[in-house]
Amino acid sequence: MLVALASGILAFLIVPFLIPVGSSGTITAEQAAAPDAQFVTLKGLQVHIETVRYTGDTGTGTGDTDTDGPPTPPLVVLLHGFGASTFSWREVLKPLAQVGDVIAYDRPGFGFTERPSESMDTEWSGTEWSGLNPYGVPGNLALLDALLTEFGDDREIILVGHSAGGLLAAEFARVNPQRVDQLVLVSPAVYSTGGVRGWLAPLLAIPQIDRLGPLAVASIASSGDDILRQSFVDQSVLTDAVFDGYRRPLTIEGWEEALWRVTTAPRDNDLAANLADIGQPMLLITGDADTVVPTADTERLATELRDADGIPAELVVIARAGHLPHEEAAEQFLDAVLTWLTRPVR
Repeated sequence: MLVALASGILAFLIVPFLIPVGSSGTITAEQAAAPDAQFVTLKGLQVHIETVRYTGDTGTGTGDTDTDGPPTPPLVVLLHGFGASTFSWREVLKPLAQVGDVIAYDRPGFGFTERPSESMDTEWSGTEWSGLNPYGVPGNLALLDALLTEFGDDREIILVGHSAGGLLAAEFARVNPQRVDQLVLVSPAVYSTGGVRGWLAPLLAIPQIDRLGPLAVASIASSGDDILRQSFVDQSVLTDAVFDGYRRPLTIEGWEEALWRVTTAPRDNDLAANLADIGQPMLLITGDADTVVPTADTERLATELRDADGIPAELVVIARAGHLPHEEAAEQFLDAVLTWLTRPVR
C-alpha cells in the first residue's frame, strides 16, 4: 500500500509536467485584429481600443471649457464583461458619440489586447507578479487609470461598464471619486464577482495544478457558445457574425493561459461593502430576463446606491432582454443612456 501511495504522489508531482500544454491559437493579437485596428501602449502593454470622435454640437458640449475654443467633449469609456471585448459594444459605439468622445478597450485576457506573462519586460512583469497582476481587479483598475491619463485628463469622464466591467467601473469611481463624473452600470456583477474563492486560490497555485490550468479552461471554446445563448432572449439575434466576433480572439496563441490567469487572478475590492462611498450620479440598466447576473441583483443594487446629493440611482429594466441589452436591445439601451446623459442637471 505504501508503494502504491508513493507511486501516486510521484505521479502527481511529475506527470503534469509531461503533459503537453499547447494552444489552439496560432496567431498574434495584432494578426487576429482587423487590419485597421487601433492599439495604444499602456503600462507597457499593447491595448486594443476602438474610438469614435464626438459628433454632437461643439458649441453646446457639456465638457470642460477650453479657453481657446468650444467646450471639450466628455470622454465615454466602455468596459466589457467577462469573455467579451470591444465587439460587445458594436451596436452602440457610434451612437454614444452624440454625448462625447467614445473609447472602448479590451481588458487583459480578452479581445485583442496583448496577453502579458510573468516573463515579459513590462511594468507588470516579475517573479510571480511581484508587481500588480494585470488580470486581477487591482491590475485592471491600474490599467483604466492609465487609459484615463492618456485620453481623459481635464474633462468630464463617463464610465459605462457591463457585468464584470460594471464592477470595475464602480470600484474605480469609488476609489477615485475625483476622476469619474457619471456612471452607467449594465447588469453589473457586484454581488457575485466570479473568479476563484479565496480558500481555493492556494490550491490552484500548486505548480502541478497551475501547469494544467490552461487545459481546464480551454473548453470555453465550445461552452462559450452556450453562455452566449444564455445571455440572449431573442436567439435570432445570434447570427454567425456574432458568434464569429466572439470566437475571433480564440485564434490568438496563448489565449488559454491568459484566461487561466484571469480565472485565478486576485479579485481584491471592497465595493459591495462600501456602496455608500460611490457619490457619482448613476444609471443602472438590466434586461428583465437576465439569468447571468440576475435581474433582481441589479434591482437590489439600485436601491442601495445614492449620489453625493442623496439622489437614488436611476434604474431601467429593458423588456424581453437578457444579459447583453446593449447588443440585444440596442435601441432601447441607447434611448435610456442618451436620455439620462442629456437630462437637465438637478
